[in-house]
Amino acid sequence: MVAIDIHEQSRPSTTWRSKLTGATGPLVGLLALCIFLTISTDTFLSLRNGLNILDQITVLGIMAVGMTFVILIGGIDLSVGSVLALAMMVMGWTANIAGLPIGVGIVFALIASGLSGLIVGLMVTMFRVPAFIATLAMMSAVRGVANMITDGQQIVGFPDWFTMLAIDRHFGVLTATVFLMLAVVAVAWLFLHFRSEGRMLYAIGGNPEVARLAGIKVQLVTVLVYVASGVLAGLAGIVLAARLDSVQPSSGLGYELDTIAAVVIGGTSLSGGAGGIGGTLIGVLIIGVLRNGLNLVNVSPFLQQVIIGIVIVLAVGAETIRKRRVA
Repeated sequence: MVAIDIHEQSRPSTTWRSKLTGATGPLVGLLALCIFLTISTDTFLSLRNGLNILDQITVLGIMAVGMTFVILIGGIDLSVGSVLALAMMVMGWTANIAGLPIGVGIVFALIASGLSGLIVGLMVTMFRVPAFIATLAMMSAVRGVANMITDGQQIVGFPDWFTMLAIDRHFGVLTATVFLMLAVVAVAWLFLHFRSEGRMLYAIGGNPEVARLAGIKVQLVTVLVYVASGVLAGLAGIVLAARLDSVQPSSGLGYELDTIAAVVIGGTSLSGGAGGIGGTLIGVLIIGVLRNGLNLVNVSPFLQQVIIGIVIVLAVGAETIRKRRVA
């Protein structure tokens, strides 16, 4: 019997060149997009607009980290937008209707979003429900629960300190919510590259059976990944509530598509086992810069959806071509 060192096989490359290789294409695309928008409009290349872009991508950036984990193991999570809405409504109801401190509401919101991910993980592992179907069902169920909390009504008004998290610029540059997103990205990057648990995700995405034979508890890791995705979606909902100073059950509609798009554009393979947080961050920036730039040049919101769809197709096509060349 041949010994299998799954940790060595699944270890992300340790050289800086290899770490950047998978994100080179998206990075070049981001730079080209920035150059084009700089030429097309006078307002794009400015500190104020750059900070606005960072503020706008905080929610997407946090959600995309969780989605990266899910896609790395070969899964998918269509429920993140609805889980975001559920977390917002749980926090809003706890703080503004039940009268508890907003900190307690935040904790309850994260617990609720984590439970949503736990249910999905158990459906995928114990009941063998395909991830697409399990998360599609959760997307519908959680959205319904979010509406039931206040009978579809929004909740407005939170403490000033909470809303200032998304407004007050520390050192005159970044808001607390941007710092939070960057912290989540940094921790996730370190986790994937320097922890054996992070390398397990690559192993499971590459070949779940080989990972199981190598001693990795595939089902447990899968459940924890979906829990992490749910918690990060809930955290993104809290950030969105701070930005809007309100919560409503219709929040997050379509966010799952933008989140998956950012991860795929960033070079993470939909079949699992390849990709990373660095590429995801670039993908998030591409989505943010693209939306910002299209608004600056007065492109219709409907046409924006078409353009972003084309970008997704091109990104997936480029990944397919690259795989064929490698093979």
